[in-house]
Amino acid sequence: MCWLELSMYCHKLVAHLSFGKKQILPTMQLSSISSLAIAMMAALTLAGCDEEPPDIAPQIRAIKTYTVTEVASGQTRKFSGQVYATDSSTLSFHVSGTVKEMLVSEGDRVEEDQVLAVVDKQPYKLDVESAEAEVQKARSDLANARQEYERQEELYKKGWVSTARIERVQTQRDVAESQLDFATSKLNLAERDLRLTELRAPFDGTISRKYVEAFVEVSTGQPVYDIEAVGALEVRFDIPETIISRISVGMPVTVKFPRKEIGILRARMTEVGSTAGKANAFPVKAGLEDPPAEIRSRMTTEVSILLAHEGDDSGFLVPLSAIAPGDGPGQGYAFIYDPETQTVKKTLVMGRGAIDNFVNIVEGVKAGDIVAVAGVTFLSDGQRVKLMQQQRSSALDAPAAMQ
Repeated sequence: MCWLELSMYCHKLVAHLSFGKKQILPTMQLSSISSLAIAMMAALTLAGCDEEPPDIAPQIRAIKTYTVTEVASGQTRKFSGQVYATDSSTLSFHVSGTVKEMLVSEGDRVEEDQVLAVVDKQPYKLDVESAEAEVQKARSDLANARQEYERQEELYKKGWVSTARIERVQTQRDVAESQLDFATSKLNLAERDLRLTELRAPFDGTISRKYVEAFVEVSTGQPVYDIEAVGALEVRFDIPETIISRISVGMPVTVKFPRKEIGILRARMTEVGSTAGKANAFPVKAGLEDPPAEIRSRMTTEVSILLAHEGDDSGFLVPLSAIAPGDGPGQGYAFIYDPETQTVKKTLVMGRGAIDNFVNIVEGVKAGDIVAVAGVTFLSDGQRVKLMQQQRSSALDAPAAMQ
């Protein structure tokens, strides 16, 4: 019996013995029983119950976060861009011939290794049959050459034929073996060409363009289809040579679409061209983060990039609520989330000025860091946490975030 249950029992016992105004036992005896019950309760309290209390799982605190992205100050430049699939390819036949079948059209979804088009197989089947015949003949010639060599070798051992004779038949055997290898290689090539009469999809995707129709003669390498992989999308645009030195891989950008229902999306630089193209502009690519299903390839966009002033050591905009007070002027602490360990690390940061409810952090954080923005006074270094939905506002739309 647990001490709590015994306590309730003792209270009931005392109450029963002193029921109402009519006491069942004399006052002296009742006082003794009450004292005994209290003593028993105290002893059980000190000793504890036989039943062990259940383990209480530690609570994991949920935190609201902000992803550090944009520099705190600089110049915003805008460029016209166009959406493309991150993985795309122009498909063509590796053999020439007349197209017999075009099995898919523009806009069709296809699966990896699906047959998309076929050229006339008949010439290539004949090539395979011819190569197979050559292989059979070469095998027969080799068998005869080996048999002749073995016969001449026996005669040579008995001294009935000359050394020149045995060397000649040995050479004939070696030539027959080479002829078989050559015929086998031709057969392998003919069989490969026959397989290549079928144009197959290299990955799951969508046919974005169709170049030829059925019954058209195509040559090796002539474009037949453009295919774009499902999923990842990127924006391609050109950067003038005057600012290309201030562009780097990993730099965040914003992408605005004409359609209001899509709005503004985040992207990050994935590729910066090393050679200038038209008008001395360098081609660059930025991968879209979590693009919605409404986005299609070849859509036009307006790309905005926030460039730091040259020679300026401006830092990153971080919400003021993410900073805990530090010991010295301009010092503070931010709790940076580690996705691998699901913990936060208390990090010393240096601030310099503020914009609305954002503070300019010049030391301690970098682009891509995830910082806690609420309840930082209740967090500790190494504490395990879980994430709420991340706040996606940044320097480019800081005023909107404050509304």
